[in-house]
Amino acid sequence: MLRSLLIGLVAGQRGISPLAAIAIATYRREIPAELPLQKLMLNPVVTAGTTAFAAAEMAGDKMKSAPDRIVPIGLAVRAITSAYAGAALAPRDQRVAGAAIAVGAALVSSYFGWRLRVAAMERYGQTATGLVEDAVVFGTGLAVANPELTGTKALLPAR
Repeated sequence: MLRSLLIGLVAGQRGISPLAAIAIATYRREIPAELPLQKLMLNPVVTAGTTAFAAAEMAGDKMKSAPDRIVPIGLAVRAITSAYAGAALAPRDQRVAGAAIAVGAALVSSYFGWRLRVAAMERYGQTATGLVEDAVVFGTGLAVANPELTGTKALLPAR
């Protein structure tokens, strides 16, 4: 359930990054394609598209017109993507709990992340803080969903 919690934290900062991390993990077969529509992620075009969509979200975040992550639509996207990713990373018999944990983490961390980012932007600006946040978020998402790829096997459940 730790992975579900962590992917929820990722979703709280970037709404599409959890789906990109799950798509990469599914394509690499680090997680099974058992959820609805997850088999689509075995297609490299779908995985690349999901990753490109996450990159576009990151680029859009640097724009002055970018909405805050805590607007209702932003929170809704985070709730949906974190639920899917949290369920995908949870053990089969604990998927509902994994989804719930991820959603809770995403919604709470959205507010904390927003406050931290606002404070950091006053000192370092929108672009610099966004790039740092992107690196942390995408790297964490990859590590949580793809422990074989990133060498973070400690996140895997004991066998």
